[in-house]
Amino acid sequence: MQEVRHFDRDGIHFRYPANWKLDLDEDAVSGGWTVTLTSPQTAFALFALRPDAHNIVELADQTLAAIRSEYEELDAEDCVETVAGQMAIGHDIDFVTIDTLSVCRTRCVDTPAGPLLILRQVSEYDRQKNEPVLDAIVASLTLDED
Repeated sequence: MQEVRHFDRDGIHFRYPANWKLDLDEDAVSGGWTVTLTSPQTAFALFALRPDAHNIVELADQTLAAIRSEYEELDAEDCVETVAGQMAIGHDIDFVTIDTLSVCRTRCVDTPAGPLLILRQVSEYDRQKNEPVLDAIVASLTLDED
């Protein structure tokens, strides 16, 4: 069984594989932060606490617009599901980079600390191996109630 590490901050908790790299960037202006988890291959996940965002719908739309500005030709579908017991709004996005299909999933949830963006992305190169890992990271997410 693979070794697992834990992330805990501002009532937001998740587990991730020990062989994935975690980078934390803090935003002193908004009080938010961004955690990027990078696999040994191409897959990565991003968790961004955005207390400056008005709501999760706006955050989801802003995220899609930012991705669209980088990849003009992409397919995106609106998505609503439950993440960590909360309604999550976002998009399922597919686009091509350097002749490789990339799959990106964004979800935004409310937390007591503010809106949280969850983005996970993997290329066809390592999708079979890492998409289940990305799904497990998101499935491990728990939020404090207050």
